[in-house]
Amino acid sequence: MARPTFQLDLEPSTEEYNHLLTHVTISQMMFVSGETAEPSPETTTVIEEIVHTQVIEMLKRSTALATRRGSRSISTNDLFFLIRHDKAKLSRLVTFLSWKDVRKTAKDSDDKGGDAADIGGDDPLGGADGGPGAGGPVVGDAGKKNKRTKVTLPWDVSSYFSEQVPERDDEEDEEEEEMNEATIARLKTADERTKNMTREEYVHYSECRQASFTFRKAKRFREWAGFHLYTDSKPNDDIVDILGFLTFEIVQTLTEEALQVKAEEEMKNRSGEADVLSKKRKMETGLFGVQEEGRTPVGPKHIQESFRRLQVKPIPGRNRVWMGGPRSLQRTELRLI
Repeated sequence: MARPTFQLDLEPSTEEYNHLLTHVTISQMMFVSGETAEPSPETTTVIEEIVHTQVIEMLKRSTALATRRGSRSISTNDLFFLIRHDKAKLSRLVTFLSWKDVRKTAKDSDDKGGDAADIGGDDPLGGADGGPGAGGPVVGDAGKKNKRTKVTLPWDVSSYFSEQVPERDDEEDEEEEEMNEATIARLKTADERTKNMTREEYVHYSECRQASFTFRKAKRFREWAGFHLYTDSKPNDDIVDILGFLTFEIVQTLTEEALQVKAEEEMKNRSGEADVLSKKRKMETGLFGVQEEGRTPVGPKHIQESFRRLQVKPIPGRNRVWMGGPRSLQRTELRLI
């Protein structure tokens, strides 16, 4: 399936950013999430409006939290607090930030030629080729230098103390175990989608996985989200990266739910042996199989229905308390996806 891809090294203009967002970025995110047919501009526009509303809501709530603790600028802890009930997503976000710090540290060490020379001796590659003479201490030092740092959440008991207990390599908390289960489930789904791909198809799939609202577009993302309207200070790079991560999660969740809505709709319209043969053919062919010829993509109505379901779906780990009255349990605030 031929899809347009844009590799921009420079910051795009406002018009280019809006075009990329509606016609390219969201389509690529939907493709990675399982929508293999080409979505219409109306569908991507609806998703963009939902994501934009969600980002604005996150900025408003983060600013309110910052005001309550006497600060004019939002912090990463404010965004952590907003998604605290979704432990799997929170753990994925913490892991994302941890590896981001590792990549930044590795990049800084690569930029400093003196450090590489000290570690690798006279070898210009620093023993990175792993051949004879690479040496165990070189790998060990590099591993310690680029070790993934642990992000401490504000409600963790360890954050109450100035000194931290040394971490063990074999130690995993409950949230990390839950994150691993969710990650394994996603990896299984991705494996089913990609196991019958050709090399060219998988290259395209890998390019679509890099779609982002913020990567090399941080300035335009701030303008698109309207940061200046909801926060007094300029957010740092971590805030932008977190919002970029969460926007991808929103598009993915909406797409997966919309695909389920569409499947239920099609199931009602099918009957008899045709349904059985269609399911069998779908399992035998790959992501780019014959079934794509007659397949229709999800439409705006599927996205809107998925958004409605996500708004009423119970939040894991959050209990609702009845305070009396027939209208007391009716939700009036926007729920973050």
